[in-house]
Amino acid sequence: MTNDMHLGIDEADSYHSYGVSSESVVGCEQEFHNLLNVRHPYGVSPSPVGTQDIKQADSSPAFTNEGPIIIAGPCSVESEDQILATAQALSKIPEVTMLRGGIWKPRTRPDAFEGRGEQGLVWLREAKQETGLPIITEVATPEHVELALKYDVDALWIGARTVVNPFSVQQLADALRGVDIPMFIKNPVSPDLNLWVGAFERFQKAGLTQLAAIHRGFAYYKESPYRNFPMWEIPIELTQRLNVPLITDVSHICGNRELLQATAQKALDLATDGLMIECHIHPEEALTDAKQQITPEALKQLLANLTFRSKQSGNVERDLAGLRGEIDDIDSELLQLLARRMEVSAQIGEYKKRNNVTVVQMDRWKKILADHVATGIDLGLPDSLIVEVFEAIHQASIERQSCIMEGDNE
Repeated sequence: MTNDMHLGIDEADSYHSYGVSSESVVGCEQEFHNLLNVRHPYGVSPSPVGTQDIKQADSSPAFTNEGPIIIAGPCSVESEDQILATAQALSKIPEVTMLRGGIWKPRTRPDAFEGRGEQGLVWLREAKQETGLPIITEVATPEHVELALKYDVDALWIGARTVVNPFSVQQLADALRGVDIPMFIKNPVSPDLNLWVGAFERFQKAGLTQLAAIHRGFAYYKESPYRNFPMWEIPIELTQRLNVPLITDVSHICGNRELLQATAQKALDLATDGLMIECHIHPEEALTDAKQQITPEALKQLLANLTFRSKQSGNVERDLAGLRGEIDDIDSELLQLLARRMEVSAQIGEYKKRNNVTVVQMDRWKKILADHVATGIDLGLPDSLIVEVFEAIHQASIERQSCIMEGDNE
């Protein structure tokens, strides 16, 4: 990569080295860089991203006093008319800070729409010139990086599928060495906090200083109303370890537009620094992720219905949310395990019925309970809790097997 691609603010003229020059565009670039740089408004220098015990330097708003950063735009840049119409509508919403648009789309199936490539960057830059909105897109290869810089993209993000591969992350970090462009890093698909932190470390070591996190939820093997389970405790833990802004991608967490309002409010209550919301001028016609996209008008209404809390008031809830989220996840797992246990108990009941065996074998039950109590004590649990819980479970199993013995399988 040549030096004329360097995106430092002090070199605004070289920022448009590919023939694009506009005072208004440079102005919005400067404004966006200022949004990220006021993370330390009291002159506190940011600690190295790699430091594991970083705490927030202060409780002031991460970007501006006017509220969180709102990144909006279509999942994919599909056509010139689509991105320009969407951008024009979004530019009329004061809260919208940045225009997003996917240029390269990593699809699971090979015949799916995978983006417009370089032509989409032409349209995205045109939308930036017409509206003044800074633009952001996803990159996954060094070639993507070079093209994005060629077409004056203001900020980049790397997606969940890329973050899981340290080799890919390192290639992107190497491609951006010496180019201090704002970089947003989505969480990996898997709930692996160290993998997420490692991506930040790689870009920080490459010299990038304007780093932010995007929480887009995690793949979950259990049934959930979400497309990607939020696991709020993980992004909260990230912000406790790294002093970086946190953006919540509610569209990819939800997977459908009906959940966006409540999830966005939840994110704000947890003191997130901003939201990423997918908007399309005609979402029902979208070539990717149609169910989770909303119209600009719907976004305007969604934002009007949100309660934007101060960072300071949100910190209390945010501090508790990690532990609460962990408890919620554990409770969900307990319920799943209890349901599975009752299924196995029913299978045992069917076996006993076929072989004319009594429902209760008291000697076995006493031994099981004694073993559980001993294990529980080793784990620091009171024996009274173990006895109460497992006696309740045992009684429920007896009732289930008794119904089977009596011929009532309902």
